[in-house]
Amino acid sequence: MKKVLLGTVALIALAAPASAADLAARPYVKTPPAVIPVYDWSGFYIGINGGGGSAHQCWDLLNAGGVIVAPPFAMGCHNATGGTVGGQIGYRWQIANSVFGLEAQGNWADFKGSNANVAFAGVQDESKLDAFGLFTGQVGYAWNNVLLYVKGGAAVVRDKYRVSDFATGLTIDNGSETRWGGTVGAGLEFGFAPNWYIGIEYDHLFIGHRDVDFFFSTGIVGVPAGAFAGTAGISQDVDIGLVRLNYRWGGAVATTY
Repeated sequence: MKKVLLGTVALIALAAPASAADLAARPYVKTPPAVIPVYDWSGFYIGINGGGGSAHQCWDLLNAGGVIVAPPFAMGCHNATGGTVGGQIGYRWQIANSVFGLEAQGNWADFKGSNANVAFAGVQDESKLDAFGLFTGQVGYAWNNVLLYVKGGAAVVRDKYRVSDFATGLTIDNGSETRWGGTVGAGLEFGFAPNWYIGIEYDHLFIGHRDVDFFFSTGIVGVPAGAFAGTAGISQDVDIGLVRLNYRWGGAVATTY
């Protein structure tokens, strides 16, 4: 019995290596490549913005009640400052890391300022910029979901002007205008979701110099309301800082590395 048991054990020991050799080799499975999302800036977008700004103005008297003033009298300068809120819509194309775009933006504003008139004692000159629009082209460079861009194009602003008496606050005359100019700016945006991005932007508006007619207000004794009061040459430049939030149609593109 003992010899039979030992023979069986020896047979199993000899057969085991042969059986292992007959087994197929374990297949090699390659680890799939990582899928890394690449942010795509192409597509239509719409958004909102808010911030503040300052309109620097200088006034010169060119005409007083129909009498030409030569040379013009400088009446002083001031900064009209305040807040703004608005929206924008545009389209961007991305080619490799370069991004190109077109955008239209419209904002309500409340930029107010005043100065003591240096040509007429006791008189204050006031201004209010209550709206502006920008129509621009953009060129930028993207690092995945971060975009740095510059922009330039046309700008339009709407201004209201008032000349008042210091002592009583009575409006003497007023004027208004819508004027066009140019703009340049720069911005930085961050895509925090496939279709959403937030950013900051700075714009400078070159509004230039315009001649603005003023007309007498009601309540001026001996002067019919609406009568021509004079003309002021007003120069203006505007600086604006904004925070922007946009939604883009389309989604992030996934690629592999």
